[in-house]
Amino acid sequence: MVTSSAPGKVYLFGEHAVVYGEPAVPCAIELRAQVTAQRRDEGLRVHAGDLSLSGFTVKYDGDGTERPDIDVPDSLVDAAMGYINESVEQARDAAGIPEAGFDVTIDSEIPLGAGIGSSAAVAVAAIDAATRELGVELPPEELADRAYRVEHTVQDGQASRADTFCSAMGGAVRVEGNDCRGIEAPDLPFVIGYDGGAGDTGALVAGVRELRDEYGFAADTVGAIGDVVRTGERVLADGDIETLGNLMNFNHGLLSALGVSSRSLDAMVWAARDAGAYGAKLTGAGGGGCIVALDESHETETALEYTPGCQDTFRAELDTEGVRVEEQ
Repeated sequence: MVTSSAPGKVYLFGEHAVVYGEPAVPCAIELRAQVTAQRRDEGLRVHAGDLSLSGFTVKYDGDGTERPDIDVPDSLVDAAMGYINESVEQARDAAGIPEAGFDVTIDSEIPLGAGIGSSAAVAVAAIDAATRELGVELPPEELADRAYRVEHTVQDGQASRADTFCSAMGGAVRVEGNDCRGIEAPDLPFVIGYDGGAGDTGALVAGVRELRDEYGFAADTVGAIGDVVRTGERVLADGDIETLGNLMNFNHGLLSALGVSSRSLDAMVWAARDAGAYGAKLTGAGGGGCIVALDESHETETALEYTPGCQDTFRAELDTEGVRVEEQ
C-alpha cells in the first residue's frame, strides 16, 4: 500500500489562454489531494471522501457500470470518475502490468471543480501511488506528462499542461505549450474565496473556443491575456506585489469578457478589491468556484466572510513541494 499526495494550485495569470499556446503562471498551494493505492487481484474499487469543502463520500466499482448517488452535478461526478479510471490506466501502462487491480482511496482538501486544481492533484497523486505500488518510481516530469494525458482524455482534448505540471513540481511554474519550467516567486499573500459551487471545465473551455472561433475580438482577448502573463512574469521576478495585483485585475476583466466569470465570482472579486487587496481574479475554468486575491492584511478575509454567495474563505501559502510519498 502506497499513499502519495500532490498540491492544488491557483492561477496568477493565464487560464483559458494557455489552451491556445499562450503562457500561464500557476502557483502550487498548501491544499493537497492524497491518494492511497493498494493492489488487489483484479478490478478497481474507489473510495473517495472530502472532495469538496462541504464534504461528501463516493464509493463505486470503477468498471463504468455504477455511478455514485451524491448531490453533485452529473458532469462533475462523471469527470471525477474518469480521472481515476484514466490515472489507473496510466499507472498500469507505466508499469507494464495492464491487468493490475487496485483499491484506491482519495482524501482531498481541494474543492472539486472549484478552479484550484483538484483533478490535476488527484491524477498526479494517483499515478504516483499506483506505479509505486507496482514497483515503479516515475520522475515528477513523467508524472506530470501522464497526468496531462489523463486530463486531455477526460476533457476531450482541451486540457493544458499547466495544472498537472504545477501539481507535480510544486512552487510557481511557467507553462507555454509544451514548454514547462519552474520560476522564482516571492512568498505571495494568497487569500481564497469559495462560493461553494463548481464550474464544468470542459463546457467552459468549449464555450471560449466557440467565441474565439467566431469572433476576431475574442481571439484578440485571448492574446491579450497572454500579454498580461508576459508582463506579469517580469513583475513577479521583481517582487512588485502591487503591480502584480493590478495585472490580476486586468486578467479578471479579460476572463469576464470571455464569459467565464459569474455573479458570485465577480461579487467576491469586488469585495476583495474594496477591502484593499492588491488584486483579485477568478482562478481556474470559472463559472463558479474560487477567486484568489493578494492581501497581507486580514481585511479581504473579513470582507469575503460577509459577501453574499461566499461560502468559505481561507489563506493559502505557496507550496514549494510537488508530489510526494506520505508516511504510512
